[in-house]
Amino acid sequence: MVVNNTNASLVESENSHEMGIYPKRGIALVRGSGSHVWDADGKEYIDFTSGIGIAILGHAHPKLAQAITHQANTLLTCNESFANNERARLEERLVGLWHSATGTNGRVFLCNSGTEAIEAAIKLARAKTGRKGLVAAMNAFHGRTVGSLSLTFKPKYRERFEPLLGPVARVRFNDIESLRTAVTSDTAAVFLEVIQGEGGIRPAMAEYLQAAREICTAAGALLIIDGIQTDTGRTGKFFAFEHFQIKPDAVTLAKGLGGGVPIGALIAQESACAFKPLEHGSTFGGNPFACAVSNATLDVLEQENILENVRANGEWLMDKLRELAARHSCISEVRGRGLMIGIELKVESKATLQAAQAKGLLVLASGETVIRLLPPLNTPRADFEKALAILDEVLPA
Repeated sequence: MVVNNTNASLVESENSHEMGIYPKRGIALVRGSGSHVWDADGKEYIDFTSGIGIAILGHAHPKLAQAITHQANTLLTCNESFANNERARLEERLVGLWHSATGTNGRVFLCNSGTEAIEAAIKLARAKTGRKGLVAAMNAFHGRTVGSLSLTFKPKYRERFEPLLGPVARVRFNDIESLRTAVTSDTAAVFLEVIQGEGGIRPAMAEYLQAAREICTAAGALLIIDGIQTDTGRTGKFFAFEHFQIKPDAVTLAKGLGGGVPIGALIAQESACAFKPLEHGSTFGGNPFACAVSNATLDVLEQENILENVRANGEWLMDKLRELAARHSCISEVRGRGLMIGIELKVESKATLQAAQAKGLLVLASGETVIRLLPPLNTPRADFEKALAILDEVLPA
């Protein structure tokens, strides 16, 4: 029983009732506004986690709150046997964005999360090609359900749950020859992130992604881009693959697509859509509530010039972080694109994350040595400046 709403009591309550899956960071967040959050003891923080890249418009955005209230009072659920106005609008917009990015006609499947989108993509690839083999990159993260976990690289996520889905060939990221060797006549699909999120914020090289497209086409395999963390504007383009002039066969979306409300999507070229009726589905997928909030999120992206803000602030922030690196020998590299940035340290990052939190800045880890910055896409410049000052203070010399 929660005795009072303090950091200590709420953390203790969750630890005593949950299955121990999530290590806690010692505070309980109870309120948010824009790029700021407050804990149960009243302390304010700049939030550069965005709920692991989910709250792309920050917390309590008025247009999203309005959409939530309106749809909650209108219609929460409507299974996909019946059409719905919010779902139809969202699907049309996503297919339109796909066409603008690729010049091809697309189709969409709506679900509730990134891992569900990956599961759908695996089934789509097998249905289209009649093959079983899958290819994924070392250090990739694609989810934790059985199919998506089969693609995820780190053994610590996989080993206790094997055997998983297979066969999966693992290739070195940004190594064209490794990929060329792995893709065979048995390969159904290659899964790649444009920037590896959990793998240390490691961007793909343009020539690697372009070669991947050529290799997949030659082998008759699908090229599927995992845009779960990178897309919906995080890199300054709606789809991160747009930076590289490639046309994948499919892309997976989630995280920021709902601005904080759970939703996922698989968008694929119409020619790749081989599902038969009822071969796949999702009870909650495409529900009017999530679709309405996703539509509101896309409205704000368009009306408030969010992508331009991401490009401008992303370039500025990268420059400032490189200046920071020049003053702190513990930083080995700053990398990323837009507002998806990694600061790689020569030491473990945990102590720096804790020190930043104590000073009022929330950031994430990516692996053992990388600080991951995923601020809301509409974060004001003043908050970036405050965050830089905190990092300058807490980073080792």
